[in-house]
Amino acid sequence: MRPLLLDALAWISLIVACACAALILVDVLRRPQKMGIMNWVWPVTALYGGPLAVWAYLKLGRPDARGAPETPPKLFWQSVVVSASHCGAGCTLGDIIAEIIVAAFALQIAGSMLGAEFALDFAFAYVLGIAFQYFAIVPMRGLSFWPGIWAAVKADTFSLIAFEIGLFGWMALTYYVLFTPRLMPSEPAYWFMMQIGMLIGFATSYPMNVLLIRWGVKEPM
Repeated sequence: MRPLLLDALAWISLIVACACAALILVDVLRRPQKMGIMNWVWPVTALYGGPLAVWAYLKLGRPDARGAPETPPKLFWQSVVVSASHCGAGCTLGDIIAEIIVAAFALQIAGSMLGAEFALDFAFAYVLGIAFQYFAIVPMRGLSFWPGIWAAVKADTFSLIAFEIGLFGWMALTYYVLFTPRLMPSEPAYWFMMQIGMLIGFATSYPMNVLLIRWGVKEPM
């Protein structure tokens, strides 16, 4: 039986995160982003970042009434935060979809549900991550379809791997060490742990985004 405090914290975190995502979504509908894909990135980031994502959106991404960002990310660290959030949003959507599929069909690899989660999480996150990068890079560089796909692959692959290393490490810790029996997707605590894992993934992807931007593989955002 899970501690009641854990369930309470999980519900609070999930409700606050959903409220933050809804708040950002309403605002981006009123004030769309210049780069269309960011209309998705900011609300999705709030699903795991909660109030931190709202702060980042207001400080780094929210356009004013004329359509220009109020506080454009001029500092390097701000550009990296936006780039890491952009990568994390694709990963987050992919992970959510994959986790639901694994749970719905009780999928396993080598007798392990965690193995199936790792495989499908990475596959869905990679496809959506490439799509998110494509719709960011193509407008900035004016690329056609295939050059745009290749640029997105180069920009997202190592950033996504870095994100998933953090997330997967945390998932393995919760699976093998922290919870016996393991948490299931039907429990709010499971998604609370996923929120924590995605924050860790954001942290582990940050240094990689620094390198990719400095090497000119990713565009500063």
